[in-house]
Amino acid sequence: MSIDVRLAELGITLPEAAAPVAAYVPAVEIGGLLHLSGQLPFDDGALMTGYVGDTRDADYGKKAAERCAVMILAQVKKALGSLDRVERIVKLGVFVASDPAFTGQPAVANGASELMVAVFGDAGRHARSAVGVPVLPLGAVVEVDAVIAIRPA
Repeated sequence: MSIDVRLAELGITLPEAAAPVAAYVPAVEIGGLLHLSGQLPFDDGALMTGYVGDTRDADYGKKAAERCAVMILAQVKKALGSLDRVERIVKLGVFVASDPAFTGQPAVANGASELMVAVFGDAGRHARSAVGVPVLPLGAVVEVDAVIAIRPA
């Protein structure tokens, strides 16, 4: 089954891939790997902002991590032309803007991880980092980057 069909089954519509906000590129393909720059969470076109454990709860953070993962998929499709070239999600790095006392970053990161497994099945299982940070670009609540193994074109 194609990944586009799987996305439709899950009710996921990919947004337009976000343009870089500084001096970098969204994706670099080298040695069979696609490295994705950090992606921010957008819900209905609005940036999801705040601090988990302070102005936002963990459920909001988890949803934001999922929205970051959707943007990663949009960037992959733009870079490769098709999500069917994805062989494996290798690693996700999840950064959570959070209160210093908040220690639930892994549960927040599950929003991104669970989406990758839902879309790619076993090929979506990956290594991961989940890190609490004091601030993210533009006040985003979560940022996610990725390393993805890809099939030749």
